[in-house]
Amino acid sequence: MERLILKKLLDWKNSAYRKPLILKGVRQVGKTWILKEFGRRYYENVAYFNFDENEEYKQFFETTKDVNRILQNLMLASGQNISPEKTLIIFDEVQDCPKVINSMKYFCENAPLYHIACAGSLLGIALAKPFSFPVGKVNFMQIDPMTFTEFLLANGDENLVAYLDSIDIIAPIPDAFFNPLYEKLKMYYVTGGMPESVLMWTQERDISAMQETLSGIISAYERDFAKHPNVSEFPKISMIWKSIPSQLARENKKFIYKVVKEGARAREYEDALQWLVDARLVHKVYRSSAPGLPVAAYDDLSAFKIYLVDVGLLRRLAYLAPTAFGEGNRLFTEFKGALTENYVLQTLITQFEVMPRYWSSSNPPYEVDFLIQRENDIFPVEVKAESNITSKSLKKFKELFSDKVKLRVRFSLDNLKLDGDVLNIPLFMADHADKLIGIALEGNSLKE
Repeated sequence: MERLILKKLLDWKNSAYRKPLILKGVRQVGKTWILKEFGRRYYENVAYFNFDENEEYKQFFETTKDVNRILQNLMLASGQNISPEKTLIIFDEVQDCPKVINSMKYFCENAPLYHIACAGSLLGIALAKPFSFPVGKVNFMQIDPMTFTEFLLANGDENLVAYLDSIDIIAPIPDAFFNPLYEKLKMYYVTGGMPESVLMWTQERDISAMQETLSGIISAYERDFAKHPNVSEFPKISMIWKSIPSQLARENKKFIYKVVKEGARAREYEDALQWLVDARLVHKVYRSSAPGLPVAAYDDLSAFKIYLVDVGLLRRLAYLAPTAFGEGNRLFTEFKGALTENYVLQTLITQFEVMPRYWSSSNPPYEVDFLIQRENDIFPVEVKAESNITSKSLKKFKELFSDKVKLRVRFSLDNLKLDGDVLNIPLFMADHADKLIGIALEGNSLKE
């Protein structure tokens, strides 16, 4: 499989300011594979240490802060050779090893020629705990589920990827590309972006094995819920998790605690929800009162929507059968377009530094699905699961904030076009949103 994060890892390797790396990502998103593959491609050898399989390795970090002694002990215990700059050292499953994470400070200061990458599931949880953390002494990188572009590469559709990469004007996509991309996107909704699930489809073409894989990943996440330090939170985390399809099936997707449990109050469930957010199993999107900077200054902390880490996992958690794949647009519109919104959010997160927000007004009801910050501009984004649509909320947003809206963005099943200041992006081009917005802004400025 080709993962686009490999380029970022190579930039890290070649950086003059490189520090030990902490790679964050949910369980089974491919952290270990990507680090080993990166080491295989770009280093003479890889020294791999798994602190879950070999708990005794932790002792080497508890008895000394001398990095040379630590490395000597690791080499002797494992029989692996470690050379500065030629070896990629991988510390895996470090989430329960604060001393290992803390030692990155000493590797950074005293042994900068060693290339070290740490990985582990639930690292977001571990890093949220109060312990001696090497602030400013590590580089962070996030690995998310495979994007639709990566899915196409895994499926052998390099020609479609090359075509999408080559687009440099806003003009309709020919049917010869539009139709196959539309069909492949439907399959991506079914598999999602978890590497093993993608593998079961792209290599084996085995739907039942892919279903089993997704069920297994969901079960692994649910077992992780028990790792909350407060045991009483476990059932609450589980109830929030299982309520996500129901939350997204509503017309107004604002998170409602009563959907989790009748009579539930925010203060009872806040910690449980925060655990899921820290674990990055769910994404929390706040309501914004206006398009201003900094974005966080306009957050309404009492109103938010939550989405799942991956569209395929959402489909499986909602018990939506893959047969919907063959039924026209049904997969895109299923439970109020929730899969489509989840998919678009996933790809926006990989392209824009600031977590998207959403905007709504209650009387009369309008809602813009997402607000994204690109450089110092805010763009309203509407997600439609069909074609031939009207955009009343985008129109209202423009009326209210006309001086702040350079461009409005709509994702739908319509073709690529710029209609005044509304850029329509076909759903299968969502990975290219940043580039397309740039092209559209340039085109509009040329017209002026």
